[in-house]
Amino acid sequence: MSVHRIRTLSALLVAMLAAVSAAFITGSSVAQADTALVYVHSNAMNKNIPVEVLKAAGGGPAPTLYLLDGLRAPDDNNGWLINTDVVSFFAGKHVNVAIPFGGGGTFYSDWISDDPKLGHVRWETFLTDELPAYMKANFGSDGVNNAIAGLSMSGTSALNLAEHRPDLYKAVASFSGYPTASEPGFAQGIQVAVMQMGGNPMNMWGFWPNPVWWHNDPLLNVGALRGKSVYISAGEGAPSSDPTVNPASASFNAVKFTQMVPLETAAGLSTSTFLPAVQAAGAKVQVHITPQGIHWWNYWQDRLHEAWFGTLGPALGA
Repeated sequence: MSVHRIRTLSALLVAMLAAVSAAFITGSSVAQADTALVYVHSNAMNKNIPVEVLKAAGGGPAPTLYLLDGLRAPDDNNGWLINTDVVSFFAGKHVNVAIPFGGGGTFYSDWISDDPKLGHVRWETFLTDELPAYMKANFGSDGVNNAIAGLSMSGTSALNLAEHRPDLYKAVASFSGYPTASEPGFAQGIQVAVMQMGGNPMNMWGFWPNPVWWHNDPLLNVGALRGKSVYISAGEGAPSSDPTVNPASASFNAVKFTQMVPLETAAGLSTSTFLPAVQAAGAKVQVHITPQGIHWWNYWQDRLHEAWFGTLGPALGA
């Protein structure tokens, strides 16, 4: 074989390997949304709130999804970013996703009194007035097509915010929330949750029961969701969900069981009670209540995907 032929075959082989490698790398990579970490000043709370924004793909005005964290929300990150695939999931979608940091133990509410631990809490004002204005001014949010979603603590909050501001939101999703907030048992659970984060629940909504509690109970204000797109989901903590929470399994983890099963069982009961009321109110409801599911992020990630395609995305025109 001539030297020229050998060199030609070698060049072809190198080119083929390069093409295969490029195809492999391209095929195995995961698209990521274009993101920006911004600090949005809240006049209501007199501090800057970090917000991770997943920027809408494509040009022109875009709808906005506000994605809230759970009870133990850190001040320097958000559980959706830490534990789920939101950055890759929203890549290529024509929607801004605003993911605020902080708010742990606050139920993203405006509290009636300042708290020694949690401070001057005005999260509802920030989320419904200050942050939407910032998103419109800085990220091309259209100011009209908005949705809000949350899990556990913030599943309750998302429903409350959607009911308090039906002019702002077209859709809402609650994953493992507690939409019967002022009912006996659930109210006491909420008080305990606030105390776990160092807050005094008397500073949040005052003594239970009173009109402030009723104002923050999604079940009692469900009529405000008429015509809205609503997604609700919860598991019922069945041991078959995960062998680590199944007492009959060799891999049973008692700590994980106590952290994840009772909370989801309660969420299932509360959400099941809320379901007929929100349907009767005239909302467009997508529901996912099953025996399976525990109080953890892999289930909430799956439900966010389902809610996006079935409820949130269509409502936003995205």
